[in-house]
Amino acid sequence: MTITLLSFGHGYSAQALGRLLLPQGHKIIGTTRNNDGLADVERSGAEAVLWPGTDMTAALDQATHLLISAAPNDEGDPVLDQLREQITARAGQFKWVGYLSTTGVYGDHNGDWVDENTPLTPATKRGIARVKAEAEWAAIPDLPLHIFRLAGIYGPGRGPFAKVRNGTARRIIKQGQVFSRIHVEDIAQVLAASIAQPNPGAAYNLCDNDPAPPEDVIGYAAELLGLPIPPAENFETAEMTPMARSFYAESKKVRNDRIKDELGVKLIYPDYRTGLRSLLAQEDSA
Repeated sequence: MTITLLSFGHGYSAQALGRLLLPQGHKIIGTTRNNDGLADVERSGAEAVLWPGTDMTAALDQATHLLISAAPNDEGDPVLDQLREQITARAGQFKWVGYLSTTGVYGDHNGDWVDENTPLTPATKRGIARVKAEAEWAAIPDLPLHIFRLAGIYGPGRGPFAKVRNGTARRIIKQGQVFSRIHVEDIAQVLAASIAQPNPGAAYNLCDNDPAPPEDVIGYAAELLGLPIPPAENFETAEMTPMARSFYAESKKVRNDRIKDELGVKLIYPDYRTGLRSLLAQEDSA
Protein backbone atom coordinates (compact mmCIF):
# COMPACT_ATOMS: atom_id res chain seq x y z
CA MET A 1 0.00 0.00 0.00
CA THR A 2 1.28 3.43 -0.94
CA ILE A 3 0.90 5.89 1.89
CA THR A 4 0.59 9.66 2.00
CA LEU A 5 2.19 10.97 5.18
CA LEU A 6 1.22 14.44 6.36
CA SER A 7 4.08 15.53 8.59
CA PHE A 8 3.49 18.52 10.87
CA GLY A 9 6.84 20.12 11.65
CA HIS A 10 8.88 18.27 9.02
CA GLY A 11 12.27 18.72 10.60
CA TYR A 12 15.26 16.65 11.68
CA SER A 13 13.57 13.43 12.85
CA ALA A 14 10.71 13.51 10.37
CA GLN A 15 13.08 13.99 7.45
CA ALA A 16 15.05 10.94 8.60
CA LEU A 17 11.83 8.92 8.34
CA GLY A 18 11.30 10.42 4.91
CA ARG A 19 14.65 9.04 3.76
CA LEU A 20 13.24 5.56 4.43
CA LEU A 21 9.76 6.10 3.00
CA LEU A 22 10.36 8.17 -0.13
CA PRO A 23 12.50 5.57 -1.96
CA GLN A 24 9.61 3.12 -1.49
CA GLY A 25 7.34 5.38 -3.55
CA HIS A 26 5.41 6.88 -0.66
CA LYS A 27 4.38 10.54 -0.62
CA ILE A 28 5.17 13.01 2.13
CA ILE A 29 3.60 16.42 2.68
CA GLY A 30 5.73 18.33 5.19
CA THR A 31 4.86 21.57 6.95
CA THR A 32 7.22 24.30 8.07
CA ARG A 33 6.48 27.50 9.97
CA ASN A 34 8.52 29.95 7.90
CA ASN A 35 9.71 30.61 4.37
CA ASP A 36 13.29 29.71 5.24
CA GLY A 37 12.16 26.18 6.03
CA LEU A 38 10.40 25.62 2.71
CA ALA A 39 13.60 24.95 0.78
CA ASP A 40 14.82 22.58 3.48
CA VAL A 41 11.62 20.55 3.32
CA GLU A 42 11.71 20.52 -0.48
CA ARG A 43 15.34 19.34 -0.48
CA SER A 44 14.26 16.42 1.67
CA GLY A 45 11.95 15.27 -1.14
CA ALA A 46 8.69 16.16 0.57
CA GLU A 47 5.99 18.46 -0.76
CA ALA A 48 6.48 21.61 1.31
CA VAL A 49 3.60 23.53 2.87
CA LEU A 50 3.84 26.75 4.86
CA TRP A 51 1.74 26.21 7.96
CA PRO A 52 0.19 27.95 9.84
CA GLY A 53 -0.96 30.14 6.99
CA THR A 54 -2.19 27.56 4.49
CA ASP A 55 -5.58 25.87 4.31
CA MET A 56 -4.81 22.24 5.18
CA THR A 57 -8.10 20.74 3.95
CA ALA A 58 -6.64 19.28 0.74
CA ALA A 59 -3.59 17.87 2.53
CA LEU A 60 -5.73 16.29 5.24
CA ASP A 61 -8.05 14.81 2.63
CA GLN A 62 -5.08 13.07 0.97
CA ALA A 63 -3.40 11.86 4.13
CA THR A 64 -3.42 8.20 5.09
CA HIS A 65 -0.89 8.76 7.88
CA LEU A 66 -0.06 11.68 10.20
CA LEU A 67 3.18 12.49 12.00
CA ILE A 68 3.22 15.26 14.58
CA SER A 69 6.66 16.60 15.49
CA ALA A 70 5.54 20.14 16.39
CA ALA A 71 6.16 20.88 20.06
CA PRO A 72 3.54 22.42 22.37
CA ASN A 73 3.67 26.15 22.88
CA ASP A 74 2.15 28.44 25.52
CA GLU A 75 -1.29 27.96 23.94
CA GLY A 76 -1.01 24.16 23.89
CA ASP A 77 -0.60 21.76 20.98
CA PRO A 78 -0.33 23.92 17.83
CA VAL A 79 -1.84 21.32 15.49
CA LEU A 80 -4.89 20.62 17.61
CA ASP A 81 -5.26 24.30 18.40
CA GLN A 82 -6.03 24.98 14.73
CA LEU A 83 -7.07 21.64 13.23
CA ARG A 84 -8.73 19.63 15.98
CA GLU A 85 -12.17 19.56 14.33
CA GLN A 86 -10.80 18.60 10.91
CA ILE A 87 -8.61 15.84 12.33
CA THR A 88 -11.40 14.53 14.56
CA ALA A 89 -13.78 14.37 11.60
CA ARG A 90 -11.24 12.29 9.66
CA ALA A 91 -10.08 10.05 12.51
CA GLY A 92 -11.32 6.89 10.79
CA GLN A 93 -9.56 7.84 7.56
CA PHE A 94 -6.04 7.58 8.99
CA LYS A 95 -4.24 4.25 9.12
CA TRP A 96 -1.59 5.49 11.57
CA VAL A 97 -0.95 8.63 13.58
CA GLY A 98 2.40 9.19 15.30
CA TYR A 99 3.02 11.79 17.99
CA LEU A 100 6.63 12.57 18.88
CA SER A 101 6.78 13.25 22.61
CA THR A 102 9.67 13.13 25.09
CA THR A 103 10.92 10.96 27.93
CA GLY A 104 10.62 14.16 29.97
CA VAL A 105 7.01 13.11 30.66
CA TYR A 106 8.34 10.69 33.31
CA GLY A 107 9.98 13.40 35.38
CA ASP A 108 12.86 12.80 37.78
CA HIS A 109 13.59 9.28 39.08
CA ASN A 110 16.96 9.88 40.74
CA GLY A 111 18.75 7.75 38.19
CA ASP A 112 16.37 4.78 38.43
CA TRP A 113 14.82 2.93 35.48
CA VAL A 114 11.51 3.89 33.84
CA ASP A 115 9.44 2.17 31.16
CA GLU A 116 6.22 2.91 29.27
CA ASN A 117 4.13 1.87 32.28
CA THR A 118 5.81 4.33 34.63
CA PRO A 119 3.38 7.04 35.83
CA LEU A 120 3.78 10.39 34.09
CA THR A 121 5.11 12.84 36.69
CA PRO A 122 6.87 15.59 34.71
CA ALA A 123 9.22 17.89 36.60
CA THR A 124 9.58 20.68 34.02
CA LYS A 125 7.28 23.06 32.16
CA ARG A 126 8.21 21.32 28.91
CA GLY A 127 7.36 17.91 30.34
CA ILE A 128 4.02 19.12 31.70
CA ALA A 129 3.10 20.52 28.27
CA ARG A 130 3.96 17.21 26.63
CA VAL A 131 1.79 15.19 29.03
CA LYS A 132 -1.12 17.50 28.28
CA ALA A 133 -0.56 17.23 24.53
CA GLU A 134 -0.35 13.42 24.68
CA ALA A 135 -3.67 13.35 26.52
CA GLU A 136 -5.35 15.70 24.04
CA TRP A 137 -4.34 13.55 21.09
CA ALA A 138 -5.38 10.38 22.91
CA ALA A 139 -8.81 11.85 23.62
CA ILE A 140 -9.79 11.97 19.93
CA PRO A 141 -12.18 9.05 19.34
CA ASP A 142 -11.09 6.37 16.86
CA LEU A 143 -7.75 8.05 16.12
CA PRO A 144 -5.06 5.33 15.60
CA LEU A 145 -2.58 7.14 17.83
CA HIS A 146 0.96 5.95 18.57
CA ILE A 147 3.06 7.93 21.05
CA PHE A 148 6.83 7.95 20.76
CA ARG A 149 8.75 9.27 23.78
CA LEU A 150 12.13 10.38 22.52
CA ALA A 151 15.31 10.64 24.56
CA GLY A 152 18.00 13.17 23.65
CA ILE A 153 18.41 13.20 19.86
CA TYR A 154 21.77 13.19 18.11
CA GLY A 155 23.00 12.40 14.61
CA PRO A 156 24.62 14.09 11.61
CA GLY A 157 25.01 17.78 12.37
CA ARG A 158 23.90 17.21 15.97
CA GLY A 159 26.84 15.70 17.77
CA PRO A 160 29.34 17.01 20.34
CA PHE A 161 32.31 17.20 17.97
CA ALA A 162 31.93 20.84 16.91
CA LYS A 163 31.84 22.05 20.52
CA VAL A 164 34.81 19.89 21.47
CA ARG A 165 36.78 21.23 18.51
CA ASN A 166 36.02 24.89 19.20
CA GLY A 167 36.57 24.59 22.93
CA THR A 168 33.00 25.30 24.05
CA ALA A 169 32.17 21.75 25.20
CA ARG A 170 31.62 21.50 28.96
CA ARG A 171 31.76 18.51 31.28
CA ILE A 172 29.19 19.45 33.91
CA ILE A 173 29.32 16.95 36.77
CA LYS A 174 26.20 16.30 38.82
CA GLN A 175 26.44 13.28 41.09
CA GLY A 176 24.25 10.41 39.87
CA GLN A 177 23.10 12.24 36.72
CA VAL A 178 22.32 10.02 33.73
CA PHE A 179 20.62 10.72 30.42
CA SER A 180 19.31 8.47 27.68
CA ARG A 181 19.81 9.34 24.03
CA ILE A 182 18.82 8.12 20.55
CA HIS A 183 20.38 8.41 17.10
CA VAL A 184 18.08 9.98 14.52
CA GLU A 185 18.42 6.96 12.20
CA ASP A 186 17.09 4.73 14.96
CA ILE A 187 14.14 7.09 15.44
CA ALA A 188 13.38 6.70 11.75
CA GLN A 189 13.55 2.92 11.77
CA VAL A 190 11.26 2.68 14.82
CA LEU A 191 8.67 4.93 13.18
CA ALA A 192 8.85 2.93 9.96
CA ALA A 193 8.44 -0.33 11.89
CA SER A 194 5.39 1.04 13.67
CA ILE A 195 3.83 2.20 10.39
CA ALA A 196 4.33 -1.30 9.04
CA GLN A 197 2.61 -2.90 12.06
CA PRO A 198 0.26 -0.39 13.71
CA ASN A 199 -0.85 -0.88 17.30
CA PRO A 200 -3.19 2.03 18.08
CA GLY A 201 -2.94 3.22 21.66
CA ALA A 202 0.66 2.10 22.09
CA ALA A 203 3.42 4.23 23.59
CA TYR A 204 7.08 3.53 22.89
CA ASN A 205 10.29 4.80 24.47
CA LEU A 206 12.90 5.65 21.85
CA CYS A 207 16.37 5.46 23.34
CA ASP A 208 19.50 3.36 23.06
CA ASN A 209 20.71 0.64 25.43
CA ASP A 210 23.20 2.71 27.38
CA PRO A 211 22.02 5.58 29.60
CA ALA A 212 25.14 7.49 30.57
CA PRO A 213 26.35 10.61 32.36
CA PRO A 214 26.64 13.52 29.90
CA GLU A 215 30.27 14.12 30.84
CA ASP A 216 31.15 10.62 29.61
CA VAL A 217 29.81 11.45 26.15
CA ILE A 218 31.84 14.66 25.92
CA GLY A 219 34.93 12.86 27.18
CA TYR A 220 34.59 10.09 24.61
CA ALA A 221 34.09 12.59 21.80
CA ALA A 222 37.31 14.34 22.83
CA GLU A 223 39.15 11.01 22.89
CA LEU A 224 37.95 10.18 19.37
CA LEU A 225 39.20 13.55 18.14
CA GLY A 226 42.52 13.21 19.95
CA LEU A 227 41.85 16.45 21.82
CA PRO A 228 42.13 17.23 25.54
CA ILE A 229 39.14 16.18 27.61
CA PRO A 230 37.38 19.36 28.84
CA PRO A 231 37.87 19.97 32.55
CA ALA A 232 35.17 18.87 34.98
CA GLU A 233 32.84 21.58 36.33
CA ASN A 234 30.70 21.13 39.42
CA PHE A 235 27.00 21.50 38.60
CA GLU A 236 26.30 23.42 41.80
CA THR A 237 28.80 26.18 41.02
CA ALA A 238 28.91 26.13 37.19
CA GLU A 239 27.60 29.19 35.37
CA MET A 240 24.65 28.00 33.26
CA THR A 241 21.57 29.51 31.69
CA PRO A 242 18.24 28.59 33.32
CA MET A 243 17.40 26.54 30.23
CA ALA A 244 20.66 24.58 30.38
CA ARG A 245 20.29 24.03 34.13
CA SER A 246 16.72 22.77 33.69
CA PHE A 247 17.96 19.78 31.69
CA TYR A 248 19.66 18.54 34.85
CA ALA A 249 16.41 18.63 36.84
CA GLU A 250 15.69 15.04 35.80
CA SER A 251 17.84 11.92 36.03
CA LYS A 252 16.59 8.54 34.85
CA LYS A 253 17.48 5.49 32.80
CA VAL A 254 14.90 4.68 30.13
CA ARG A 255 14.05 1.14 29.07
CA ASN A 256 13.56 0.42 25.36
CA ASP A 257 12.39 -3.23 25.48
CA ARG A 258 9.04 -2.49 23.82
CA ILE A 259 10.48 -1.30 20.50
CA LYS A 260 12.50 -4.52 20.34
CA ASP A 261 9.85 -6.96 21.55
CA GLU A 262 6.80 -5.51 19.76
CA LEU A 263 8.34 -3.94 16.66
CA GLY A 264 11.34 -6.21 16.17
CA VAL A 265 13.73 -3.27 16.05
CA LYS A 266 17.46 -3.90 16.24
CA LEU A 267 19.17 -0.62 17.01
CA ILE A 268 21.71 0.56 14.47
CA TYR A 269 23.46 2.54 17.20
CA PRO A 270 22.89 0.69 20.51
CA ASP A 271 25.10 3.04 22.52
CA TYR A 272 26.66 6.48 22.21
CA ARG A 273 30.12 5.08 21.48
CA THR A 274 28.88 3.31 18.35
CA GLY A 275 26.96 6.40 17.31
CA LEU A 276 29.82 8.84 17.81
CA ARG A 277 32.31 6.63 15.97
CA SER A 278 29.91 6.48 13.02
CA LEU A 279 29.37 10.24 13.00
CA LEU A 280 33.10 10.88 12.97
CA ALA A 281 33.63 8.36 10.19
CA GLN A 282 30.91 10.10 8.15
CA GLU A 283 32.61 13.46 8.70
CA ASP A 284 35.97 12.05 7.62
CA SER A 285 34.52 10.56 4.44
CA ALA A 286 32.55 13.67 3.47
